[in-house]
Amino acid sequence: MTNAALQRKNMVESQIRPSDVTDRRITAAMTVIPREAFLPARLANFAYSDQILTIVPGREVLAPCVLARLIQLAEIADSDSVLVISEAGYAAAIVAQLAAKVTALLPDEATADLARTAFNASPLNNVVAVVGSAASGWPQSAPYDIIVVEGGVEQVPDSLKAQLRDGGRLVAIDTSDRVGHAIELHKQRDGIFARRESFQATALPLPGFTETRPAFVF
Repeated sequence: MTNAALQRKNMVESQIRPSDVTDRRITAAMTVIPREAFLPARLANFAYSDQILTIVPGREVLAPCVLARLIQLAEIADSDSVLVISEAGYAAAIVAQLAAKVTALLPDEATADLARTAFNASPLNNVVAVVGSAASGWPQSAPYDIIVVEGGVEQVPDSLKAQLRDGGRLVAIDTSDRVGHAIELHKQRDGIFARRESFQATALPLPGFTETRPAFVF
């Protein structure tokens, strides 16, 4: 067993399973997907640490255990079409082991190229990397059954919610309060959403997902 493979196994056994991740598809995916392949070289040694990693200032990826719980919250079926909004392609690679079709929306071409190289080096053939604004989503492949936002949100734009089909779900980390929570927004008929809060978590709000606050006036 290679050192990276052993680190992945240890990550699953010491971080993922003890965090109430019971979906064996997720633990199996995290055992085989090389997280370091989706990160800048300077972060490779920290790929399996239980911490948020900063890609560049203002851009982060969730700790593996938080990401695993967030994906589990989405309850992805093997027939689902999923949009994964992230600062790296790792989350999409995990989701691609669960879903039928995955679109990875990434912030720039360099990140997308890194993800494509990692996708091509694996057996994954159901995930594509695209580049665009996180808050705008990727309407070209909509509607989606699931949208996974790997990051913080204070509010979710209506234009992104519109990319979910009726009955679809969006999961993210709500950072609008002092105590952040993972949330699930379940789309009902007529564009109405039911909200469910889950575990506590913190994350850096993604661009376009912050609330507009009135300017201070003297």
